[in-house]
Amino acid sequence: MRRLILVGTVAAVAAMLMVAPSAFGQSAGGCQLQGTASFSPGLNQNAQNFNYSFNGNLSSCQSSEAGAPASGTVSAGNLVSIGGQVFQEPVASGNGGCASSTTSGFATVTWADGTKTVLQYSTSGAAAAVTLQATVAPSVTLQAVNPGPGQPTSTTVTTTRYAGDTSTGLLAFEPPDPTACNTPAGVATAGISGVVSLQGS
Repeated sequence: MRRLILVGTVAAVAAMLMVAPSAFGQSAGGCQLQGTASFSPGLNQNAQNFNYSFNGNLSSCQSSEAGAPASGTVSAGNLVSIGGQVFQEPVASGNGGCASSTTSGFATVTWADGTKTVLQYSTSGAAAAVTLQATVAPSVTLQAVNPGPGQPTSTTVTTTRYAGDTSTGLLAFEPPDPTACNTPAGVATAGISGVVSLQGS
């Protein structure tokens, strides 16, 4: 059985993430994670539906699995360029605000060796505490943005590392300006830090 632990700081919001993949192995290991998330509309004290996107970097990864990459990147809900064409990752969404929230979405990890891990995740947050549950999905489909004549209308990102694994985590919500939660505009970007474990057969 593989076991993964990720320790790091992610800029994403309470309900997020996201995201949070890391290094895999029988012994304790992990990655440092840093990133940013953007929310629309911003999160405040009123419960509402919202969308968000996330970008993060994984570094200093350790694993007992031979050949496991030591770094990677994480992306969710963003516009990405593949083969010179722009595609939209599935937009992550949620409901709630600064006090509590739930979210769900897909995140793609691109490891330093070019392998991919697609995560389908959900989160539940209360105040500063956010719990994460995720499974490694076989693939995710991205829709093309304004495809030209003869260009594909979608593309599929396929998991090539850590297929079949599951993940849980406990994260902490860290808005850069907590007082923004009390304004109509709310928190447009925020951070989280925490620990995420991943297990697989």
